[in-house]
Amino acid sequence: MTTNRCLGLLGGMAWPSTLEAYRRLNRLVHDELGGVHSADLVVRSFDFAAVEALQADGDWDGAGRLLGAAAGGLRACGAQAVMICTNTMHRVEADVRRISGLPVLHIADATAAAVRDAGVERVGLLGTAYTMEGDFYRGRLAAHGLDVVVPDEPGRAAIHAIIYDELVNDVVTEDSRRVARQLVTDLVADGAQGVIAGCTEIELLIGSDDVDVHWFPTTEIHVDTAGGWLLGRPFPGPPPGV
Repeated sequence: MTTNRCLGLLGGMAWPSTLEAYRRLNRLVHDELGGVHSADLVVRSFDFAAVEALQADGDWDGAGRLLGAAAGGLRACGAQAVMICTNTMHRVEADVRRISGLPVLHIADATAAAVRDAGVERVGLLGTAYTMEGDFYRGRLAAHGLDVVVPDEPGRAAIHAIIYDELVNDVVTEDSRRVARQLVTDLVADGAQGVIAGCTEIELLIGSDDVDVHWFPTTEIHVDTAGGWLLGRPFPGPPPGV
C-alpha cells in the first residue's frame, strides 16, 4: 500500500513550526503504512524576513502574489493540494488558490472541526494580532458556528510581540510562558470553554499541561488532518457560503 497524493507545503513562516509539520507528516504516514514509507511532499520554505516585511507594510496583495506564485511552483512539482504552515498567512489563502489553481487545506477548517468535535461552543483564540483581529480567521471560525473571544488590546499586543520577537527565532522564556498562561486564564474567565493556539509558534511556548480547559494546538490539528488527506481521507470543508 502507498499514498498516491502529493502535498505542497508553504513554510518558513516561521521555520520552527514548519520543521515540526514536516516531521509529523512523515511520521504519520510511516506509522500507518509501515516499512520505509514517508510522506510525498514538496516544500517551499521562505526567508521569513521578506514575508514579515510585507505583513508589517500591510501589503497583503503582495504577500498573496508571493505565496500564490510559490504554490504554483509546488503544483509544477506534482503537488495536488497546498498546506500553508502558518495561521497568519491564511489571510491570503484565496490568492493562493486563485493563482496556483490548487485547493488549500485550510487550518481554520480543521481547527473548527476539532473544536466542535470536543463539544466546545465558546472558544478563546491566541495568535498574532493579524489573526486575532482580522476577519479571515475569526470570521471563518464563526461561520463554522463558534463563538470566538480574544484577549484585550494589551494582551493581544503582548502575545504578538512574544511571537515575533522570540518564538519565530526559536527563543522560549519563562517570563513569556507566564504571560501566555495568564492570557489563557483571562480567556477562560471570559467564558472560553477551550483555547486555540492560533499561531503555530505558540505551541512552542505552552501546551495542554498549562491550561485547565480544552486545548487546540493548530499545528498538530492541521498536520494530523492533512496527514489523513495524504492517506486518502477527506479534509474538512469550508463553512457554508465560503
